[in-house]
Amino acid sequence: MSRTWIAFGGGVAVALAAGWLAFPRALYQREPQPFAFPHRMHAQKSGTSACGDCHTLRADGEFAGIPATQSCAACHADKMGKSAAEAVLVDRFVKPGHEAPWLVNAQQPANVRFSHAIHTKLAGLKCAECHGTLGQSDAQPVYERNRISGYASHVVKMSACEDCHARRGVNAGCLGCHQ
Repeated sequence: MSRTWIAFGGGVAVALAAGWLAFPRALYQREPQPFAFPHRMHAQKSGTSACGDCHTLRADGEFAGIPATQSCAACHADKMGKSAAEAVLVDRFVKPGHEAPWLVNAQQPANVRFSHAIHTKLAGLKCAECHGTLGQSDAQPVYERNRISGYASHVVKMSACEDCHARRGVNAGCLGCHQ
């Protein structure tokens, strides 16, 4: 084999390795959450058994989103422990009455219409079927924003929705999910 082919093969290998290693780091901008939130500890200490105890649906059935800081203030009007995260919660958000600027990993693209009520109430799906073990976690996943699309890297993929619908024999069609 000639030196030209060896150099070419080496160049291709370096380019592929750089693409696999460097491109994802360049594509995604990592951003910190306002403070650490241990779902597991809150579920154990408060006795909440379901995600819906904090993450509620509005009267129209749509997801109400991340709980308001006022919900946290019920227990955290003052610091209960010594954690740095709780100090941030109380000092920066609860006492001044500000909302925590959470970065939402599960945000869907603007052309997707998704109803939590249809999936949880009508279909009876558990939150963990889409959100995994987040409810038993000690920290949120790192938020990574795609620099090109602006969406989080943890957006539920269309193929996961299609697979779930196929397993359950549900045909929503394109317009069932897309606007």
